Amino acid sequence: MNIHMNLKENSYDIIVERGLLQKASSLLNLDRRVLVVTDSGVPASYAEALAKQCKAPVIYTAEAGESSKSLDTFRELLSVMLENSFSRKDCVVAVGGGVVGDLSGFAASAYMRGIDFYNIPTTLLSQIDSSIGGKTAVNFGGIKNIVGAFYQPKRVLIDPALLKTLPDRQISNGLAEAIKMALTSDKELFRIFENEDIENSLDEIIIRSLNIKKAVVEQDEKESGIRKILNFGHTIGHGIESSHAPELYHGECVALGMIPVCSEEIRPRLINVLKKCSLYNPVNFNCDKINEIILHDKKADGDTVSVTTVSEIGQYEIKTMGLTQLIEEAEKCLKG
Repeated sequence: MNIHMNLKENSYDIIVERGLLQKASSLLNLDRRVLVVTDSGVPASYAEALAKQCKAPVIYTAEAGESSKSLDTFRELLSVMLENSFSRKDCVVAVGGGVVGDLSGFAASAYMRGIDFYNIPTTLLSQIDSSIGGKTAVNFGGIKNIVGAFYQPKRVLIDPALLKTLPDRQISNGLAEAIKMALTSDKELFRIFENEDIENSLDEIIIRSLNIKKAVVEQDEKESGIRKILNFGHTIGHGIESSHAPELYHGECVALGMIPVCSEEIRPRLINVLKKCSLYNPVNFNCDKINEIILHDKKADGDTVSVTTVSEIGQYEIKTMGLTQLIEEAEKCLKG
């Protein structure tokens, strides 16, 4: 399936098909120097399979984990390109999850003021969400994604067959983002989560999620308005992640972050879906730490924060809430 992201001069195709990695050279311009960025958590055979299709490949393998999403690793990527005489005509290809995609895209955006970037996401979380939309970033000063740029890929290849090596917990981690999109934008997708077999519905879940994000990004490429709905669950979720990583994964934190910003009528249904997807892990809530993280949130303004809420499945509202009110609601819902 070909999903076209219509962003005028920044438009690109998102191709969803099993087996895409093995024929990437027919879909991407690899007849040049190619920096293939991956990490130690991704099967090495994936990056090697892509490199075999490139004219002049250089493989860079970062350490797996959020700690690699740093200015130090960003600098290393730039150094590798410089040492290998990359020009403006060359490109970067991410073969990995969200950390790899964010790092690679940010490095591509900065090197010589921008070279081509392709994304081949290998986790469900990145296939559903982070591989499209053009958000690239690294963490800094203990704050997630605080340094970065909007930089769209030239093409995204989504191969669900690459998910076969993922542990169950990583599949659940990705499903959190799809549940998020179902709650705000797709009642039918939420019905699938409630009533259907998740494993058998995975390709449909990926495609429906991508179409939701595509529609949002096309209306608001740089998050000045409606794109804020993609942050549903992330305000509290990022706070939990900053205080509980690596104990909890990103998707697991976002899953918990959705509960306080849903209406009381929806919460039991959401919790049942989260349990079905192994995403319901109440935490020992550190209010002070989470409050500190929210104060640095890009959506915060003094003692208030802009929050996406859901009172009816498939519909959303963006509200301004007091930080104290938000923290109190989260503590009531999530105390482990």
